[in-house]
Amino acid sequence: MDARTRLLVVDDDASVRSLLREYLEGHGYSVGEAATGAEMREQIEHELPDAVLLDIRLPGEDGLVLARYLREHYEVGIIMVTASGDLVDRVVGLELGADDYIAKPFDLRELLARLKSVLRRLQVKPSPEGKEQAAAGQEQQPAQQQQQPRRQRFGRCEIDVESRRMFEVGGEEVTITAMEYDLLTTFLANPNRVLSRDQLLLRTRNREWEPFDRSIDIRIGRLRRKIEPDPNGEPRCIRTVRNAGYMFIPNTS
Repeated sequence: MDARTRLLVVDDDASVRSLLREYLEGHGYSVGEAATGAEMREQIEHELPDAVLLDIRLPGEDGLVLARYLREHYEVGIIMVTASGDLVDRVVGLELGADDYIAKPFDLRELLARLKSVLRRLQVKPSPEGKEQAAAGQEQQPAQQQQQPRRQRFGRCEIDVESRRMFEVGGEEVTITAMEYDLLTTFLANPNRVLSRDQLLLRTRNREWEPFDRSIDIRIGRLRRKIEPDPNGEPRCIRTVRNAGYMFIPNTS
């Protein structure tokens, strides 16, 4: 494990922070702690972590407010930690852009597996330095030799597969999360093919679907609002196949 991989555990329970720190440091991570939202912000200003393990039930600003803040300002992995019965909180957390969630009481091995999955998805994204170098390289080329970024049409948007960004056709950039990008590219690689929830989770999160797990359905709903020609109408681009899964229909406008 790369010792530079830094995590931040945000939980008001000192015993939970201590447990996670000891366990995760034993697996080669650098781990910081925060008991409140204010402490989290202070830690992030000092050093930006690769991922944040974020408890929802916090004094003052709760984890949902902090998840929104993180997603709007930083490119970090976010794993929400929820009470076992708080289904609504899980749904809202995913809607706000969290990469995954795990319920208390959790198994440390499962948490580690989910964390590794989130980090793997983030590691393939180009770094800010890489983007700057690529831009500088393009500036040095004659205009006629510059190539347009490789884009693929997806509903009313286009996916730039080189920069992992999405744009409205002929318009502005549309914000997407790492999970949403992985879903988009999975669909693009499998047009007109039914993909089950198991297949989608295995390809985007490296885990199988569990009964009552709505994370894929929630993400599909968010994507539809961004890419469907008529976000308020019947889905035409990502169609639901009853009792089977979802299917991407290309060339939909």
